[in-house]
Amino acid sequence: MVEDPEVQLLRRQKAKLIEILSADADFVLQHADARRLLSPPGYERIKSCRVPSEKVTELLDHVIQRGPKEAKGLFDLLKEHDMQEAFPRLSYAKDLQVQPPTSGEHEKSEKRKSSSEKEDDIPPMKSCRRGCGLVKEKQLMFVARNIGKSWREIGILALNISSVKLDQIEVDHSVHVDRVFAMLRFWRNCQRGKATAPHLHSLLSQDDWALPPESIDCLLETD
Repeated sequence: MVEDPEVQLLRRQKAKLIEILSADADFVLQHADARRLLSPPGYERIKSCRVPSEKVTELLDHVIQRGPKEAKGLFDLLKEHDMQEAFPRLSYAKDLQVQPPTSGEHEKSEKRKSSSEKEDDIPPMKSCRRGCGLVKEKQLMFVARNIGKSWREIGILALNISSVKLDQIEVDHSVHVDRVFAMLRFWRNCQRGKATAPHLHSLLSQDDWALPPESIDCLLETD
């Protein structure tokens, strides 16, 4: 049985979307549920997944199984401003177009074109990770443990994160340190190649929200 074009497109982009959306799987899940792209049982099953990549994988598989309407709905969601802001690497999704069913040589040509576009669309994240000093999760967790009740103020004023996103983080995480860690990871994802440890240190050590030096000195450590 030939799949609908919307489902085919989503399946082709699955691996890439898992890599991108795993940075904040709960954020994607809540938006997908708000658009009724998931069945109630499917939502509960996906929500119970603890590993972000597994949660995104389950979500995409569920949407694929539901059919072309839900697949199109997910692509429409990925093109929304909130999603583009949360996941900068999703910018390529705005140019994705559903191709009508093809056959013969034309179909082979489209597959080659799709493969080429995938390679061109992947941002240079991996090369950036090799030697540009991006802040590590261990450092983020250390800093998260030293940020207290002013975490929302720091998120808005220092890290330029919207209050809507902070509200979502607060809903998704009941433990304070998990909320702060999620906020810092979101900042790192948005900053991409600029998310260096020294840059974060400079943001957290100035103005009224400046943290004690000993709480952020780990950001200046070198391997």
